Amino acid sequence: MRRLTTAVVLGAGAALAGCSPAQTGGDTTCKNFLGAEISQQDGAVSKLLKDERGKEATNLEITGTRIAVQAYCQTAGTPDSKIKQAPHL
Repeated sequence: MRRLTTAVVLGAGAALAGCSPAQTGGDTTCKNFLGAEISQQDGAVSKLLKDERGKEATNLEITGTRIAVQAYCQTAGTPDSKIKQAPHL
C-alpha cells in the first residue's frame, strides 16, 4: 500500500510539473485547454490576447474569447489544435 501511495504522489507531481495553459498562451492545445480549470483557461486566453495585441485584455474580451475557444475546441478543433487557431476577437 505504501508503494502505491508513493507512486500516486510521484505521478501527480510529474503531471503538475508540465507547462500550464497560462504559460503557453496561444500555443496551448485544445486538449490541455479543455482539461484546465476556468482560471487557467482565462490565463491562457489573456496571454494569447496580450501576445497578439501588445496590451492587456479586458475581462469581457477574455471571457468572450474563452467561450469562443471552448466552442472551437469542442467542434472544429482537434485535441492537438492550438487555441490561437480559434476564431476570436
